[in-house]
Amino acid sequence: MLPLQGVKVLEIGQNLAGPYASEILGMLGAEVVKIERPEGDDARGWGPPFHAGIACSFHAVNRNKRSIALDLKDKAAQAWLREFLRGQDIFVQNMRPGSLEAFGLGAEAVRALNPRLIYCSLHAFGAKGPMALKPGYEPIVQAFAGMFSVNGLAEAPPARVGMQVLDLGTGVWAALGCLAALQRRHHTGEGCTVDTSLFETGLGWMAQHVAGFNESGRQPPRHRTGNPKLIVFQAFDTADGEIVVAAANDRLFAKFAAVLGHPGWGSDPRFRTNADRIAHRDILLPLLEAAMRTRGSEAWSAALEAAGIPCSPIHDLAAVTAHPQTAALGIMQPMPGYGLEGVGLPVSFDGERPPVRQGAPALGEANAALGAPLPKPR
Repeated sequence: MLPLQGVKVLEIGQNLAGPYASEILGMLGAEVVKIERPEGDDARGWGPPFHAGIACSFHAVNRNKRSIALDLKDKAAQAWLREFLRGQDIFVQNMRPGSLEAFGLGAEAVRALNPRLIYCSLHAFGAKGPMALKPGYEPIVQAFAGMFSVNGLAEAPPARVGMQVLDLGTGVWAALGCLAALQRRHHTGEGCTVDTSLFETGLGWMAQHVAGFNESGRQPPRHRTGNPKLIVFQAFDTADGEIVVAAANDRLFAKFAAVLGHPGWGSDPRFRTNADRIAHRDILLPLLEAAMRTRGSEAWSAALEAAGIPCSPIHDLAAVTAHPQTAALGIMQPMPGYGLEGVGLPVSFDGERPPVRQGAPALGEANAALGAPLPKPR
């Protein structure tokens, strides 16, 4: 039995953040119904690549759902939706600020219909404040939250993080908030309103940088692979490639120095502690870089792993998806109904990962089954 079996979720979501939140709940066993505009979620067209006429990015965050195509400007559709919401446990939405309120589907109105409902909204900049009604996409909010400022090469312009870390992260926070609200409802019998946003997620991911800035008043330096607070914690060129090394404490640094053939560096007063290494980074890093270039990546990996020093080659997607560790975890799962495989939920229960029970739904495939009015031709 999956943890959320029997929980009913309605999603009015688009793009990534809202759909990912409800997909997490669906992967955990909830029954998820996705409401889409008559023309469908924009993300259906976010390709190439496409599979079965649907963008692969849409497949990735819309599994274990049923789709209803609904024109919310239609009074009959609004009436059906309000009645349907009476039987739901969770409502997830990330529509443009104010749009659902215009149809009488804001949090206050909907929770008056169903006091046990958990109404979860994913915003760009937050539920309140001077920017509450401002829309925003991933790169906009990454830039606003300061994430560009700590990412990229020191000598290059600031750069965005190369994945949808705010969209997907906000989806995780939304799902976590819904689960906490379900637990509270178990005790109180009442639902609540859950709010999160891409901006809050960005600030959350930046917490360590913000704490350091509040103490020092200095902007953290950018580093392509490293960490301004830790040495050794970065990629090095080898004789035939690159390898990331994380000798992230004084004991591991001493082992690393020994593997490099320079055991004295571990007791050198300039390098003995992390603070010492940071203070003398301009001396230490060239020494480490020169030593690492003397052997190939495979040889260094073997030597470092034998010494218990965390390290890794820099994989591309072909390498990581084909790796035996990926296979052993069973995290790559087929999408029923499609010849496509995707990443499953990154959590297991009693050693079992929740399965993908259904691939991404066709637009409006559940209208008839759930008695929803069909959109009128335009």
